[in-house]
Amino acid sequence: MKSVRKALREGELDKDTYERVTCAECEKPLKTENDPDTISTIRRCPDCEKEWKEIR
Repeated sequence: MKSVRKALREGELDKDTYERVTCAECEKPLKTENDPDTISTIRRCPDCEKEWKEIR
């Protein structure tokens, strides 16, 4: 699983003017899963089911 920052650099994800992260392939905003026991947040595309992690 790649990080959100790496995916942004490689063009897999895009940010709009309001800093919302969207999937470049599906053009859908990512959903967020927060697990209180870990320091990372999982970001998932609702259409293609790809996942990226983000350190909080």
